[in-house]
Amino acid sequence: MQSNARICVPVCARMTGELGRVVARAARAGDVIELRLDCLEEGELARALKELEALAGGVSLPLVFTFRPSAQGGGRDVSLDQRFTFWAALARARRESGIHNPAFADLELDLFESARGRELAGALEGFKLVCSHHDFGGVPSDLEVIFERMMRTPASVLKVAVTARDATDCLPVLALIGRGRREGREVIAVAMGSAGVLTRVLAPSRGSFLTYGSLDASSATAPGQVTAEELRDLYGVHAVNAETLVTGLVGLPVAHSLSPHMHNAAFRALGVGGVYVPFEVANVSDFLRRMVSPRARELDWPLRGLSVTAPHKTAVLERLDWAEPRAREAGAVNTIVVEGEELRGYNTDAEAALAPLAGVLRMKGSRAAVLGSGGAARSLLLALREAGARMTVFARRVERARGLAEKFGAGAEGLDGASFDGFDLVVNATPLGTRGELQNDTPATAAQLRGARVAYDLVYNPARTRFLREAREAGCETVGGLGMLVAQAERQFELWTGLGAPAGVMRGAAEKTLAAGV
Repeated sequence: MQSNARICVPVCARMTGELGRVVARAARAGDVIELRLDCLEEGELARALKELEALAGGVSLPLVFTFRPSAQGGGRDVSLDQRFTFWAALARARRESGIHNPAFADLELDLFESARGRELAGALEGFKLVCSHHDFGGVPSDLEVIFERMMRTPASVLKVAVTARDATDCLPVLALIGRGRREGREVIAVAMGSAGVLTRVLAPSRGSFLTYGSLDASSATAPGQVTAEELRDLYGVHAVNAETLVTGLVGLPVAHSLSPHMHNAAFRALGVGGVYVPFEVANVSDFLRRMVSPRARELDWPLRGLSVTAPHKTAVLERLDWAEPRAREAGAVNTIVVEGEELRGYNTDAEAALAPLAGVLRMKGSRAAVLGSGGAARSLLLALREAGARMTVFARRVERARGLAEKFGAGAEGLDGASFDGFDLVVNATPLGTRGELQNDTPATAAQLRGARVAYDLVYNPARTRFLREAREAGCETVGGLGMLVAQAERQFELWTGLGAPAGVMRGAAEKTLAAGV
């Protein structure tokens, strides 16, 4: 089954002279072009309308014209009268030009509901009308009422764009697609923000009229808007349909994860109809109940499995129908498989944790320091214990370190001011150093690491973390987290598909992405 996905690329330029070049780029990147004329500087709008044929006549793709007020996410503060004037001028300019592209006029709901709404709709004869509503504050409690008002307009396409704070906020947005189409309307369903990325990837497969993708990260016109290249090449949105297996990463945050690059590359390499999507989740219990559990979920979708990352590896355990003994012993799950009506949990971290150290360090009898007391530390301690290492847990809160240490037969000490002189292995099992807000942090300095033999960072993005830089300064041999990430991901892929991961594909995709600075 082929998807009918269309990628709409917004064109937002300040000067008319830039528009032609950007439109040409957009035509190469997408299937539809949105001309965001509200982005133009005040004096440029009249010029752009005069040069409309030259600007858009060279492309054959459908065009969406937008002149959005700032309250609805537009580039300028314009009155109702100014918006009416613009649309009347655009209608004249299109009639007088030689443009024959299918054209859409994207009008906000308040325009349709105004006293001149019927007059405006008549003036735009020849355009297909889009009725849109944007909410940058969240998901309005009266979303269904707003949608009912939109359905009373003459628009053939209804666009709803709200802001998701959690992946579950996408549920009411996706539900509108089916409702609109049952009423004979096309629907564009978008949840903005990083928690709404799943709608940008999956909504087309559920019938959304189009999805938006920017030319590059710097030209995004809405929060959480991914690039057209990512939609096309990373997620393969044109091939995603109602039968495509859905997998993904559950965590907070997930924006800088390499996992989508690795798993989607593996799906493509083996010709498996699958897609891997980031799910930004704050309340994991709510997410599992409303979106994952086959017995309770509110979404009918072919979800096959999930990767689980911080801070949810421990919390998910109590929401599963079954978990392998290793996961229960570690007290952490990093992999969920949807099997029939059940959610089954696994811990592929533990078996992958020591893979990068093969040939670097003999584990049996070695002295290992584990920095951190979360789910990653639990998996690591289980692996170290099985390998015969002597372990000490270091954490900011000593009482938490003791509770974890007792479970695995390890010692416990406070992290602040600790010295790792004499340790064979020091492992960063905290998120400190991860790309983003924590990137400049480290759980240990060079002064603390001096005298340790090997420093191993489970953080993999960026490849050279501050912890590893401090360790090199201290004279330690260093090992990054990419090897573990790849090993655990390959096992996840096997659990979801029953197929071995294609050799070298996941690591190659991860290295390419890291080299690009993503």
